Amino acid sequence: MLIGVEEDDLLKLLEAMKVALPQKDLTKYKTSESHLDWQKVAFNSYTAEMCKQKWQEVSKEIRKFRTLTELIVDAQDYIKNPYKGKKIKKHPDFPKKPLTPYFRFFMEKRAKYAKLHPEMSNLDLTKILSKKYRELPDKKKKKYVDDFLRDKESFVHSMMKFREEHPDLVESMTKKGSNVPEKPKTPQQLWYNHEKKAFLKTRPDATTKDIKDSLGKQWTQLSDKKRLKWITKSLEQQKQYEETMREYIQQHPELNMTQGDIVKSTLTKAERHLKDKSDGRPDKPPPNGYSMFCAELMSSMKDVPSTERMVMCSQRWKLLKQNEKDGYQKRCEQVSSESSSHSLSEEEQQRVLGEEKPGFKKGSGASSPTNPEKPKRPISAMFIFSEEKRPKLQQERPDLSDSDVTRLLARMWNELPEKKKEKFKRLETVLKAESEKKEKEDRSRLPDPPKTAQDIWQQSVIGDYLARFKNDRPKAQKAMEATWSTMEKKEKIMWIKKAAEDQKRYERDLCEMRSPAAVIASGKKMKFEGEPKKPPSNGYQKFSQEMLSNGELNHLPMKERMAEIGSRWQRLPLKEKDRYKKIAEEKQRQYKVQLEQWLASLSSQERNTYKEYNSQKRRNTAKPGGPKAKSKKSVSALISLSAVTELIHQLFANYLSTGRR
Repeated sequence: MLIGVEEDDLLKLLEAMKVALPQKDLTKYKTSESHLDWQKVAFNSYTAEMCKQKWQEVSKEIRKFRTLTELIVDAQDYIKNPYKGKKIKKHPDFPKKPLTPYFRFFMEKRAKYAKLHPEMSNLDLTKILSKKYRELPDKKKKKYVDDFLRDKESFVHSMMKFREEHPDLVESMTKKGSNVPEKPKTPQQLWYNHEKKAFLKTRPDATTKDIKDSLGKQWTQLSDKKRLKWITKSLEQQKQYEETMREYIQQHPELNMTQGDIVKSTLTKAERHLKDKSDGRPDKPPPNGYSMFCAELMSSMKDVPSTERMVMCSQRWKLLKQNEKDGYQKRCEQVSSESSSHSLSEEEQQRVLGEEKPGFKKGSGASSPTNPEKPKRPISAMFIFSEEKRPKLQQERPDLSDSDVTRLLARMWNELPEKKKEKFKRLETVLKAESEKKEKEDRSRLPDPPKTAQDIWQQSVIGDYLARFKNDRPKAQKAMEATWSTMEKKEKIMWIKKAAEDQKRYERDLCEMRSPAAVIASGKKMKFEGEPKKPPSNGYQKFSQEMLSNGELNHLPMKERMAEIGSRWQRLPLKEKDRYKKIAEEKQRQYKVQLEQWLASLSSQERNTYKEYNSQKRRNTAKPGGPKAKSKKSVSALISLSAVTELIHQLFANYLSTGRR
């Protein structure tokens, strides 16, 4: 409340301001305030200046993005009830919440520990006291818990008294639109609320973090039978919510809400599957042959990490012949035709039809796997800057983790002047141009992507729709989408079959493109699952591997690193070189055995693909102008040069030894 002024006087001031304002006040409040005649507003012993000053004090407490007339109405409400809304807790009669048991312990011990450890910050003191409280025996904790429960009880009584004495304030505490039906809770939320009550009975001093830590993992470990209980309760809540919401929408047409806005499942995909399984509903058939192949293969991959499963499935699918892929597609179509939703209730059929896969538009056909040939996005200017500065920063600040280094680099980039940023932005432009060029090349090389049933149908009728809507493409598109959504399944079957044929065509073209010859022509290396890694072919390679893996030379750029390894190899005694040579020979023998075992474990088709790839690779590298020809020449030149250098060193050493004799 404003000091030295009665509430009645303030209300009189606002009334006087209202009278002084024009009837149609449509300008901004600041404009109206500057043009207001404060001499007309002055009343009793209050001068114009005093009235203006008091108005400015009142206006600080209310929103100002409106007209002055509207602001005066708000100001009148504020004068009558200054504690309305969020400010209710500032009311002198509003009871204070009791301190938790931990906070009581903290307040009692803080001064003592601050004297014992004056060098410690508040954060460190809090950590120590938090640990001390956790280690406190239950007998000693009981004192703080009892005090908390006693104060909590008095707080509840005080709150009830406050509600009785200030009913108008309590109404403002509730949210606007509180009569809107409460949304249904998920099975996990229902279970959590139930378990939380039981947990607080045994441990009333527990914090929200303690409850979450204790109950966090228990839901996933619940048996299917127990989980079904909460799934059923959640579905009952959802049904009740939908009914009350329909009534609410009818009573409030101004909200412009439809049934589509309110019907939302409270179950996750796994919970829905569990419920369907318990109701005896058959599993949803796979959308295509590739999905069926993956599902069958994954059932035998329980020990394989989830991140690697899809990669393995994709590699195995590529190795299949076209007739084997067609077999999976036929089986998939057969399963789809056998499984039907006639045995389900009308409500369930509506739910099945309404279900949509997240991330896909309505009416889209079977989704194809993510395109592995798609080029990567070009790196940004900030990334180029980070990669340039990271090694130096890691050397200067070895105490920082990778994520801390990344954050620091981001801050450095933001603080970098625009002139210095230009260098990195130019590099980004160059890389972007290269990426776009590569993308165009890849697009020209890749087969046309498969079309959905809706796309094929739209292609056949678009001429008629454009003529009907006078070449207005957006209107024609909307009309086609509306027609497709109302078409019966019988009418769509022809187009669905055509889409399936187009999918087969795409997979066939993609398979031909990815044959060993095509892979080698593209300059990419073909990976084979389980193929043993090739060992070093000589002692120098083994020594290089060892030097690169131990991280001793990581501070040097790659060129300098390799030069340093070469010079160290030359300084190495002959005995050490022989040792590395023997290790390399032993590794080569082991590799041959492992390769034979791996080839024997492959199917005849996989073995033929591997042999074809290697023979094609050898033929390609044997050509004078083929790929890697230049690199082979340079490697052989380096090997001969290192051999000559080593021979000179040995002759020079022999000369010195004979000279001394």
